[in-house]
Amino acid sequence: MANSQHIYPEFKRMLPRDAREGHLRQRGHVFWFYGLSGSGKSTLAIALEQKLFEQGRFCQLLDGDNIRSGLNKDLGFTDADRLENIRRIAEVAKLFANAGVLTLTAFICPKEELRQMAREIIGPEDFTEVYVKASYETCQARDPKGLYQKVNAGKVKYFTGKDSGFEEPASPDVLIDTETLSLEASLEQLLPLALEKTAL
Repeated sequence: MANSQHIYPEFKRMLPRDAREGHLRQRGHVFWFYGLSGSGKSTLAIALEQKLFEQGRFCQLLDGDNIRSGLNKDLGFTDADRLENIRRIAEVAKLFANAGVLTLTAFICPKEELRQMAREIIGPEDFTEVYVKASYETCQARDPKGLYQKVNAGKVKYFTGKDSGFEEPASPDVLIDTETLSLEASLEQLLPLALEKTAL
């Protein structure tokens, strides 16, 4: 771990956030999508990114599997590794938001303490929590990546919803139930909010 006595953060001489946002003609913000594997987080975030791009918004999508294949490839799925996974991505999302970028993240993020940590790192004014809800049974039936089949065969450990718990949120900023809402209906709910949050 770095010795904080020898770290000197430099912010005052850097280009300020409002200058970056003015250049992009938008406010930076983070939409934090989370839910079980197969709930539709990535599908929804990708579709929203496309819609926002068409509306002239500059976006960056941070997807769980993509991040774990690069930045966080050294992490597993223990509780400690999950915490570090979310801590790192929250710090990255904060950097993007401070640069004026509309940032969409898609992670399982199973514990309330992890979601609260992400909110605190990014800052509540820049953070919108989007719970993408679907039951374990529905996600297992969808199984878009074949993960549930591997879980049932005993090939995957620490799987969220089975070996590792998932805490349902008490009051997310936005709840998208993909068992009852189509992709189009979900976008109709999210797009106006995203445009509002990022308007100068």
